[in-house]
Amino acid sequence: MSLTLPLASGDHVIDPPVVLAPMAGITNSAFRALCREQGAGLFISEMVTARALIERRPDTLRMIAPGAGEWPRSVQLYSVDPHTMRAAVTMIGKENLADHIDMNFGCPVPKVTRKGGGAALPYKRKLFSSIVDAAVQAAKPFGIPVTVKMRIGIDTDHHTYLEAAKSASDSGVAWVALHARTAEQMYEGKADWSAIARLVEHLKPTGTPVLGNGDIWSGADGIAMMEQTGCAGVVVGRGCLGRPWLFADLVESFKGGDKRVLPSLFEVREVMFRHAELIVDYFESEDRGCRDLRKHMAWYLKGFRVPSELRRQFGMHSSLAELRTLLDQLTDQPYPVEVAEKPRGRVSHGRPPTLPDGWLLDPDEDVSVELEDAFSGG
Repeated sequence: MSLTLPLASGDHVIDPPVVLAPMAGITNSAFRALCREQGAGLFISEMVTARALIERRPDTLRMIAPGAGEWPRSVQLYSVDPHTMRAAVTMIGKENLADHIDMNFGCPVPKVTRKGGGAALPYKRKLFSSIVDAAVQAAKPFGIPVTVKMRIGIDTDHHTYLEAAKSASDSGVAWVALHARTAEQMYEGKADWSAIARLVEHLKPTGTPVLGNGDIWSGADGIAMMEQTGCAGVVVGRGCLGRPWLFADLVESFKGGDKRVLPSLFEVREVMFRHAELIVDYFESEDRGCRDLRKHMAWYLKGFRVPSELRRQFGMHSSLAELRTLLDQLTDQPYPVEVAEKPRGRVSHGRPPTLPDGWLLDPDEDVSVELEDAFSGG
């Protein structure tokens, strides 16, 4: 099983067909490097706004910068305006900043949906198609493939994925990735894999591949999703938080192996320190890098027996030397499968999405939404 990404330099085979989902504050080049070291796949940057990119915000430019040896270079863009999206894609092409562009139509957080962006945007059919068209047409002269990631819809009464995916396919995207939840669900409950299967059938006449996203916690889950839905690949998000070896587990499963990749605590602690070294290099600051790493500590240690005082200190370290001292106090243990392979990261309970006034009145209206804020990584 493999997935093809049509790059300017020729078709790139993603084998196994596993993609790291963009995650705000997580998938910087340091974390991507850590995941790349675990095996094959495609690894996408944190989401950046088109506006912040064309304004050359320093943090945004840092966020799309590839790590050492990273290829293909994949960037996720967000915009609610086709002109801004076109300008950003043109900038990426002219300055050779990326090999692949993914577009965000799945983010459910209020600061995005209240602008009509993320998971809210596909409901406005004309606006959605104009933004996707703008990106695909701007990318075409540079040979840059464009893909889209979306959710099932806004809520139970407003599913948008089938129509939006067909529209994106007609525009010429290389694939459509579906997170099988609505924006209202946020990250709660189980992902509805049957929606991925429906989308696969819906797009089968077009030849556009569908990737599935939602509840991939093990290599076996990746295989199960592909077998149950017929999707062409899987997108991994929260399942790899504190578990970059999930990619090695996926590689093993896709090769047909039955051996699980379950590191002991001593093996985990070395991954933690490797992550620390990479994040310090990324921020070019030991203090900032260590502060950023703190949010990963509970994920790495989930399920392991760690004294409460030592666990607390992991959330306060401020140097590599201090982290090494803490890691060396851990006692080796087998991997706690039953506890560690459960949902992690954002587990926000469902809530009605925050939308612009009157957003749901008419899906066919020609709407001019407020320009997005120049934030990135959200």
